[in-house]
Amino acid sequence: MELPVASDGVRPSSCRKPTPARFEDSGFYQHYGDKSDALTGYETLDAPPHYDFYANTEVWGRRRRFRPSLYQLHAKPEDDCRPPMYEETTAGPTESSDDEEETTEPPPEPTRFGWVQGVMIRCMLNIWGVILYLRLPWITAQAGVGLTWVIILLSSCITGITGLSTSAIATNGKVKGGGTYFLISRSLGPELGGSIGLIFAFANAVAVAMHTVGFAETVTDLMSEHGAVMVDRINNIRIIGIVTVTCLLGISMAGMAWESKAQILFFLVIMVSFVNYIVGTIIPASPEKQSKGFFSYRADIFAANFVPDWRGPEGSFFGMFSIFFPSATGSCVVRDAACIYLFYFIFFPGACVVRDASGLLNDSLTSSSADCVGLSCNYGWDFTECINNKSCLYGISNYYQTMSLVSGFAPLITAGIFGATLSSALACLVSAPKVFQCLCQDKLYPLIGFFGKGYGKNQEPIRGYLLAYIIAVCFILIAELNTIAPIISNFFLCSYSLINFSCFHASVTNSPGWRPSFRFYSRWLSLLGAVCCVVIMFLLTWWAALIAVGVVVFLLGYTLYKKPDVNWGSSVQAGSYSFALNHCVGLNSVEDHVKNYRPQCLVLTGPPSRRPALVDLVSCLTKSLSLMMCGNVLQEANSSRHVSWLNQRKVRAFYRGVVAADLRSGVNVLLQGSGLGRMKPNVVLMGFKSDWSRSSPEAAHSYIGILHDAFDLQFGVCVLRMREGFDVSPPRRSHVNPGFDGFLGGPENISAPSSSVCIGPEPQLDSAFQKKQGKKTIDVYWLSDDGGLTLLLPYLLTRRRRWSSCKVRVFVGGDPDRKEEQRQEVLALIKKFRLGFHDVEVLPDVYQNPQPESVRRFQDLIGPFRVDPDPKQDPGSGLGRQQEEPWRISQQDVERNQAKIRLNEVLKDYSQGRRQVCNVLTFYCQ
Repeated sequence: MELPVASDGVRPSSCRKPTPARFEDSGFYQHYGDKSDALTGYETLDAPPHYDFYANTEVWGRRRRFRPSLYQLHAKPEDDCRPPMYEETTAGPTESSDDEEETTEPPPEPTRFGWVQGVMIRCMLNIWGVILYLRLPWITAQAGVGLTWVIILLSSCITGITGLSTSAIATNGKVKGGGTYFLISRSLGPELGGSIGLIFAFANAVAVAMHTVGFAETVTDLMSEHGAVMVDRINNIRIIGIVTVTCLLGISMAGMAWESKAQILFFLVIMVSFVNYIVGTIIPASPEKQSKGFFSYRADIFAANFVPDWRGPEGSFFGMFSIFFPSATGSCVVRDAACIYLFYFIFFPGACVVRDASGLLNDSLTSSSADCVGLSCNYGWDFTECINNKSCLYGISNYYQTMSLVSGFAPLITAGIFGATLSSALACLVSAPKVFQCLCQDKLYPLIGFFGKGYGKNQEPIRGYLLAYIIAVCFILIAELNTIAPIISNFFLCSYSLINFSCFHASVTNSPGWRPSFRFYSRWLSLLGAVCCVVIMFLLTWWAALIAVGVVVFLLGYTLYKKPDVNWGSSVQAGSYSFALNHCVGLNSVEDHVKNYRPQCLVLTGPPSRRPALVDLVSCLTKSLSLMMCGNVLQEANSSRHVSWLNQRKVRAFYRGVVAADLRSGVNVLLQGSGLGRMKPNVVLMGFKSDWSRSSPEAAHSYIGILHDAFDLQFGVCVLRMREGFDVSPPRRSHVNPGFDGFLGGPENISAPSSSVCIGPEPQLDSAFQKKQGKKTIDVYWLSDDGGLTLLLPYLLTRRRRWSSCKVRVFVGGDPDRKEEQRQEVLALIKKFRLGFHDVEVLPDVYQNPQPESVRRFQDLIGPFRVDPDPKQDPGSGLGRQQEEPWRISQQDVERNQAKIRLNEVLKDYSQGRRQVCNVLTFYCQ
């Protein structure tokens, strides 16, 4: 039988209690022992490994198996329900609840094809396309047989390396719809994957135009040969191209099944045309073919055509490469593609057809002439006139339909051209919307989700088809194949570059998740392929390369700015972890230096969303400068929503929550355990407990104890107090641990336990520190030497744009007789610190005795906490009571803090009522 397991993370209320007969008859007790044996809370109910535990998908007709949670393994059988039993069904899905809707039919499956129909045929049709039929003989005439072989071998190397990288990435996990976009986005992440998805979809849409223009060009040539003309050549190509792509749109929208059947038909036509082509090279040339430059196999023709003969604006090695490369984009899957090009379609025309011919039967050479130019003179033909005038219409340098000329039966080559161009155009018209649909469904960019909607059981992107159709029509209007092909080459090279870089990056990060089944790849070979693709991009068409790179950079910047909520486990994430880990470890060997001191802040915020003012103020101190960590003492470790809140608020901070029995012990854990190596807090920031007089004495004592703990652990301490308070906690809480009741107190408690129930996202409330502060004043009371932290914090504030207009006043204690002298000393010291503070005021009366009214008000405030020994009892009884209740205040404590009462008066005299923003008051900073 199957082992019983339960859903991970499910509460007891979600478990289905089986009927006794069903449970007892299932074989559970026979498997685990006698029924009479009592099952303990830690009975061995763990399930053996199973595929369902790791898969994200479900199979119709079978209940999915789940790994039992620790909660369910620890549950007591007499109090909690048993884990649900495994159940296999074949007739349909099992009924999980009375409320669930029964499914009587399996969900529709998308159309799938085997490796022959789905891979091999499609790649071959892409290779045997418009470039092979209409431009490869012309490229051979331009570059010569030798350099054309180099072009093909270079293209094959690039696509071969990319094929190895693709195989490695594709076998490192399940590949879904989206092709190249899916591979790159799930490997490198959404930043680069999204931009390449757009480029690759756009390149396929433009490829539709390229293949359609090739078809229209052939039809136009046929019309001109038979004297049928609609307008002129360019407009004829445009009209025929638009009509053709409209028909292809109808076929593609009919569904994948019709498109696949059409591809098989095209494949058969192309194979017949190839046989016809090879047979034609063997048949002796007729006079009509000889007048057009075809003389069958000749060694001297091959020798002459072996060297380049550059002509026209495209006449260069990389110009020919840019035109040829789109036809190699499928050869990464077909192993023998390079051989097909090298021998069949370069060697044959290069050894059979001269570069220039007039096509006139009257140009036959009746007698030998010393003025005859060209190899044709050796075979009885004189094309001197058209060669000198550069007006030859035939020959592989001038006639794009050379394959029809060489073949045994020209209409079969025409049929092959039709099949090749239409099949390739149809394939690109289908693939472009599919890639774009996958991109739209990932919701990386705005305004494109409209095109992601699918229709039918195959989720056909009808809207995407229409968009690809519009793009194709725009490029068909160019009506020039040699202009469209280089644009596509740059976009495909950009995609190939990132595929190779994805493989290299995933390999070099050494992530444990990089385990491709395909082992025949090299990270350094992938890097070489990526670099070569980028270099060739700029050597082909520099402006198209700049456009492609510009699009990638722009979309990369947008994605980095927006940070879409996706997590694909990309190699960028793995690389970021390795980078951060290496640098954190490297900091251990660097000794601290005063020049590199940074206030690394542990902020006792509790849930950060409940004290946004405290978070915003500290963020102004640490943003892009130093470490900020929000600490929280809570009941259950649940940090995801707090981290999300910080990210949405664009606060660069960490979140650290600890589970503790009471607030002080939890904060102590934060003080000692937060941070990593040198990246650990050295300053604690907390809120002022304004409700100390209303809360329990134990809560106030715990608050003071936290301050002392921070000082004992060598932390600097800062306390924020706001007149209106800064706690925005909701008035009602769904669940509070009773152990925390004594510490909740008033609205400004530094860290309150989190509720175990989260309802909706945390609100993003505004605070006073998010606004531009204008020309307000920051008062700094530098009354004791703390190492400079009291001055450093306001300086860091004024470096922010919203605080830059604020005035900083520094107050120091002094002697009335040396007031100006002490002021100049402090100014000189501040000048050495290079802080830029110029307003210094000496307070000569700060050390005077406080006013009696202030002393009386202070004693009234602390009255409930005083130790009042009974005069009739032993004087030492007050000390004993203070030991029993450590929060009690003795007379000695009051006398030691008389100076602080006077300091309160000074603060009110100099700062209260002014337009100050923040008074940084520090008695002890270590």
